[in-house]
Amino acid sequence: MALVHYEIVEHDGGWAYKVGDVYSEAFRTHDDARRAAERAAAEQQVPGETETIAYQDEDGRWHDEISRGQDRPETDVQG
Repeated sequence: MALVHYEIVEHDGGWAYKVGDVYSEAFRTHDDARRAAERAAAEQQVPGETETIAYQDEDGRWHDEISRGQDRPETDVQG
């Protein structure tokens, strides 16, 4: 199972949460950013429907994959 880290960081004159290299919008306070990260992390763990997804890899090839609705990552919030 994948583990997704939400990190609270200073960003764009305020605070944001970051997953990998992707930042959220800026929040006025650290606490606001943390609450938003905790909501996002919780939502990511909610099971969904099993669906077929299609994606293009970096070489331009298309792939089809089954995404099981119960296959959700673990999440945590740091910072």
